[in-house]
Amino acid sequence: MRVDGRRSDQLRPVSFTTDYTIFAEGSVLVNFDRTRVLCTATLEKGAPRWMQAQGRPGGWITAEYAMLPRATQERTPRETNGLGGRTQEIRRLVGRSLRAAFNLSLLGERTCIVDCDVLQADGGTRTAAITGGYVALAQAIYKLVETGEISQQVYLPPVAAVSVGVLEGEALLDLCYAEDSRAEVDFNVVMNAAGKFIEVQGTAEGQPFSRSMLDELLALAYRGIGELLQAQREALGKLGTYLPIH
Repeated sequence: MRVDGRRSDQLRPVSFTTDYTIFAEGSVLVNFDRTRVLCTATLEKGAPRWMQAQGRPGGWITAEYAMLPRATQERTPRETNGLGGRTQEIRRLVGRSLRAAFNLSLLGERTCIVDCDVLQADGGTRTAAITGGYVALAQAIYKLVETGEISQQVYLPPVAAVSVGVLEGEALLDLCYAEDSRAEVDFNVVMNAAGKFIEVQGTAEGQPFSRSMLDELLALAYRGIGELLQAQREALGKLGTYLPIH
């Protein structure tokens, strides 16, 4: 048994509280058990200047990521003098992942900004940010679909993410911090509902791992992401019923 009593192939309890804030076009509080991330989506008119300069049609999706000082067991200072390398890496990962879930050419000249603020961190904050960020952004864009401003075809297969790793020789799904901090192998996997990979981040923290272990980890991630995609659809209600799968 794991530190929290789960099976090796079991996700932590996951929940989405949609419309968590009143001002953002889309918002959700996503809980991966004790990891909690507030994701809000903002839609702004106008594409980024670099797109305009290139004459590139459509819109853009970008993301920001931050961790509150007491999201962790000990206070982490705010990044007031520039973003750290980890923060920059995560915000780029979230942005890349979310762009894979929408047809940017059909967004119109808009910039979609997804803010992912970690309220409490117990492992897997980047995967929670991606999974929750999709829900917030899907909500925000749906309002434009409902008014006929953009086509429903803007939606590509939904995206979710999960961590997997190896601890004491055993492959585990959705690591909490106590497991992640001791893992021999650590992976973050992003996939869509068509079963295609968007990003795979993985490393051996100690000894190299085998191809068979890699296959086992990817199979675990595939299973976990399938469950997360279903949870997203349920959280999105009527919107979830017409999101494409293939």
